[in-house]
Amino acid sequence: MADIKIISEKVKQALSDAGAQKAQHTVTEKEKHEFNVDGGQFSLFRTLFDRSLSITAYKDNKKGSAFINQFDDKAIEEAVKNCIKSAESGIADEAYDIAPKQENEVFRGGAYEPDVDLFFERTRELMRNIEERHPKILMEQMIVSHDKIHSFYQNTNGTEFEVFHGSYSVSLMFSAHEGDATTSFFGSGLSTDRLDRPFIELGSLEKDLADTEAQLATVPMEGKFEGTIVLTPSSLGEFLGSAVSNFVSDSVILEKTSIWLDKLDTQVADSRITVSFRPGDPRIVCGEKYTHDGFKSQDYDLIKDGVLKSFLLSLYVSNKSGFAPAKNTSFSVIIEGGDTPYEEMIKGIKKGLIIGRFSGGQPGINGDFSGVAKNSFLVEDGQIKGAVSETMINGNLAQLLNSLIAISRETVADGSSVLPYMAFDGVVISGK
Repeated sequence: MADIKIISEKVKQALSDAGAQKAQHTVTEKEKHEFNVDGGQFSLFRTLFDRSLSITAYKDNKKGSAFINQFDDKAIEEAVKNCIKSAESGIADEAYDIAPKQENEVFRGGAYEPDVDLFFERTRELMRNIEERHPKILMEQMIVSHDKIHSFYQNTNGTEFEVFHGSYSVSLMFSAHEGDATTSFFGSGLSTDRLDRPFIELGSLEKDLADTEAQLATVPMEGKFEGTIVLTPSSLGEFLGSAVSNFVSDSVILEKTSIWLDKLDTQVADSRITVSFRPGDPRIVCGEKYTHDGFKSQDYDLIKDGVLKSFLLSLYVSNKSGFAPAKNTSFSVIIEGGDTPYEEMIKGIKKGLIIGRFSGGQPGINGDFSGVAKNSFLVEDGQIKGAVSETMINGNLAQLLNSLIAISRETVADGSSVLPYMAFDGVVISGK
């Protein structure tokens, strides 16, 4: 393992010698211990090492960048030279900048060193649990790994951030089979820094496996109606990602196409909705420590009690638009649980769908969406009637956030987010 602080100092000096007026760079080393399971059998155990150097430099208000995976002097010299050449051939823009001097800090977190033996036993236990509890599941692929990361960030304003963190991750891809019946593939995963509980009890693994088995017997959807959708935590994350992209991201603010452009500090959602990005929350495993622009990451609310409090902007777009930059650049999204137990939420629905996954294109500028509800279940008169074959839904993201029926008391924490089930009204559901 290289001394990445020494590497960083070499990069800093090379950038200065090459004429960079402002610059930032990150040196990273990773070590991965990985188990692969195919067809119910261990197929691979390997240890992987990776290294990377990312550089961003500014000269005469022009931006250049370079990325390499070698740390020798010649490679560093060449990368810096290419970075400066890229800047010199760019277009000048006074909005380009890096964060001002921040207090230097060393961050440590997670499970930096793996317990390989216990990790292996937890993986074997997961395989047994799936075989015993969900015999109709065919595990297409299981990848479990421990990732150890050491990184060092510097910029020309004097900021230094060093990060040591490690975590375990589980990634499953599976389908259900019974006789001639089969389901589509479904993926589920989680990150954790502890091995004190069986993997199947974490995140939504157990429920995802059970729901996929239930998809073996589907009922057809007939007709078209306006009803209620219940977004599971995984599908809620998808919809939130689309809303962020459409309404608060760099591109839509820069291009002034966001319908929320003039909505800061005004109501954009039901007052029960608070959406936070909190990489510092203990339920987020190895959350972001600093932003891409060199600011120390801070937790913040995107929407607080239905009121839009921030856009999700880089420093560049912040300087171009006049709006404040985001306090972190992660998607460590948290929506706390509400007052309604999940079972009561279902009992209150006249007719609608529980949506496990959504397949559709990028919503329109105004938030209109249309696509296929997958891994979904029909609800009628407060009862789950069964899994449905592919069914179309369409609606509007902005209107959806103002059509909230309930937020479940239960939440799912998978290491990267904490999300409940949320029920919304006014969505068009179309069957055959």
